[in-house]
Amino acid sequence: MVASSEESAAVVELDQSKVGRLSRMDAMQAQAMAQASAQRREAMLRNIEAALTRIDDGDYGLCRDCDEPIHPKRLEFDPTALRCIECESKREDS
Repeated sequence: MVASSEESAAVVELDQSKVGRLSRMDAMQAQAMAQASAQRREAMLRNIEAALTRIDDGDYGLCRDCDEPIHPKRLEFDPTALRCIECESKREDS
């Protein structure tokens, strides 16, 4: 999957014979989607690494803003969560 994403993210060739049936616009759209997907994967890996660091430091499961425990169901849904629901809601409303 990563290999096909890397191929999709490659620079779009101007030579239409290399593109085949896809138009240049379709190739550019595929490239943009592959790049966005790669960026999301990289962000997810950074978040996972940060969560593992919090586990090592003994801070995992504590809200970054209020220091209260994050509900286990929230961590089950998103193990990389930094804030409890209340603090995250306040942050989004701001």
